[in-house]
Amino acid sequence: MRYLMIVKATPMSERGEFGPDAEKMFAEMNAFNNEMIAAGVMLDGAGLKPSSAGKRIRFEGRGKTIVTDGPFAETKELIAGYWLIECKSMDEALGWARRIPFDDGEVELRPFHEPEDFQGVAPDEVIAQEQAWRDEQASKAAKTPA
Repeated sequence: MRYLMIVKATPMSERGEFGPDAEKMFAEMNAFNNEMIAAGVMLDGAGLKPSSAGKRIRFEGRGKTIVTDGPFAETKELIAGYWLIECKSMDEALGWARRIPFDDGEVELRPFHEPEDFQGVAPDEVIAQEQAWRDEQASKAAKTPA
């Protein structure tokens, strides 16, 4: 099952700043990422630029959108980065989340919906098509040597 580990934004990340120990933090994050890659858990991960570099798109009826330029006010509702991991269970994913080399901050861990979650709601052909698309994309993804 796939999980998203969401790194919550902070006032510092929203200013686009790194702390005074940034070099150490990046070295520790690199080591942590390499551990997850070697374990075959990490599928993707990245840091995000501050919300001032982004836009929000609100939908008000089909075809009607409202675009708002960042920055966005509520830092606690923003994300600064993420990891996409694949684990056998929530407990395994939680074990990885607990090992993130942060001194402070907050990470939210959430499972993805998988195609089989929609059985009985979506037609079997749609579920099969979604799974085939995901399998095809996974086969095309660049593989990082462990």
